[in-house]
Amino acid sequence: MAMPDLADLDAFAAVARAGGFRAAAITRGVSASSLSEALRRLEKNLGVRLIQRTTRSVTLTEAGNRLLERLAPALGEVGAAVDAVNSFRDSPIGTLRLNVPTVVARIVLPRLVTRFLRQHPDIVLEVMAEDTFIDVLAAGFDAGVRYDERLERDMIAVPIGPRRQRYVAAASPAYFAAHGRPAHPRDLLDHACIRHRFASGAALSWEFERDGEAVKVVPHGPLVSSNGDLEIAAAVDGLGILCTFEGFIAAELASGALERVLDDWLPPFSGPFLYYHSRRHMPGPLRAFVDFLKREQRA
Repeated sequence: MAMPDLADLDAFAAVARAGGFRAAAITRGVSASSLSEALRRLEKNLGVRLIQRTTRSVTLTEAGNRLLERLAPALGEVGAAVDAVNSFRDSPIGTLRLNVPTVVARIVLPRLVTRFLRQHPDIVLEVMAEDTFIDVLAAGFDAGVRYDERLERDMIAVPIGPRRQRYVAAASPAYFAAHGRPAHPRDLLDHACIRHRFASGAALSWEFERDGEAVKVVPHGPLVSSNGDLEIAAAVDGLGILCTFEGFIAAELASGALERVLDDWLPPFSGPFLYYHSRRHMPGPLRAFVDFLKREQRA
């Protein structure tokens, strides 16, 4: 048996961590067929099946589990050894992979990305924006961004973007003229509401709080969507009341196309955090990004 190619071993680990060829291919920025071919070569070289493939998922065999268990730390050490060269450079080089909620990709990162990459021209930033909750480190990302989640043990959290954000409820002046304004969150049950459904299938209730009174409303209305732009356009057209991040509709609020309602029932909340594993070697690009965020917060 010849020594397996390191790239094939790395491809196997990526597929195993991501739970599928397609997810691993998206993370790595390669084709699923190239990962499949790498795994085929590795299994042929080792003479044992490592992954059971189905049309929907992949499952590690006992041999695959044993290999991944020993291989993951070794690949981490290889990556750390290569990244150590960054300490001899004026600017770090490499790829930084982040997994972030769509709201962060839309209203937080645009104010940071250009400045960061201009300061570090040898870094490539890959951002996966999604609202499903995954183990971002196991999926091959260097770090993730989340809101007020309880971080697992050995995780470090660094503030990113504004420290306070808020939701707003809003509708068009024409809608309010035709249907009136709700004075209490429970009044929303008598209004047409525009709801957001996440990729997981969840359509969350709307939560309000004032003077110690908390109210949770399950709204109903003519539109349920997973696309924020469609929801905003529908609200501007007078279809109903929308509840979303203030940053999503800042332009519409400023222009008067949408007007706030129940504002005193929607207090601000803590902004997002970048988080990463404290015990893993911190790659040069991630270290540079963390240092950049800390400078931004001080400024």
